[in-house]
Amino acid sequence: MTNSAMTKKQSESEKTLPQLEAELVYEYLTDNPDFFEKFPDLLATIRLPHQQRGTVSIVERQQEALRQKVVRLEEEVTTLMNIASQNERILRFNTDLAFKLMTCEDFDTLRRLLADELKREFGFTNVRLITVHKIEDEVMQIWKNRMSGGFYLGRLTQDESQKLFGSQVGSVALSRLTPESECKRIILAVASPNAAHFQPDMDTLFLAQLCKLLNFKLSQF
Repeated sequence: MTNSAMTKKQSESEKTLPQLEAELVYEYLTDNPDFFEKFPDLLATIRLPHQQRGTVSIVERQQEALRQKVVRLEEEVTTLMNIASQNERILRFNTDLAFKLMTCEDFDTLRRLLADELKREFGFTNVRLITVHKIEDEVMQIWKNRMSGGFYLGRLTQDESQKLFGSQVGSVALSRLTPESECKRIILAVASPNAAHFQPDMDTLFLAQLCKLLNFKLSQF
């Protein structure tokens, strides 16, 4: 073996040795969690790097980590409370809307009531019930391609937006309605001015409940 090869091998071994030693220390401390209880003086001398303060003791680092964890937990609780409050709001709105829709006696009355309530509650710019007639119609292509799973949430092309709403919109929620009536294909089309409001990964529970109610009511006309 040449000197250069031996030197290279020795250099690689020197790089590996600290890593192995660190792993052994890690395993030992993991297997012996009471180690620092036996040697409290050592615990007080350990210093850890800190971005703002240079170095801190391991106890100070643990306290800081605990404070950060508490902050994260508080943020998570606040988020969950906000979600719960929003869900309660939607549930109440859905219940009130259901009673109002049940009083509608014709398609036009239902259409106006639905649009007014959704716009007032959620600030949507467009709410339409669009009848799908012809097989070759552009709306039918949206029905087949965009809404194959029953719903579509997201953005539309300019042509699609113009076809459904007569103008450009931010983001949309499209739902298939299949009432037992003369027209068996209707699109519930809702648009928000916010391009990020409706996202493909959003839950469709509210829309599914609304569609079930609309299918039942539209079947009576």
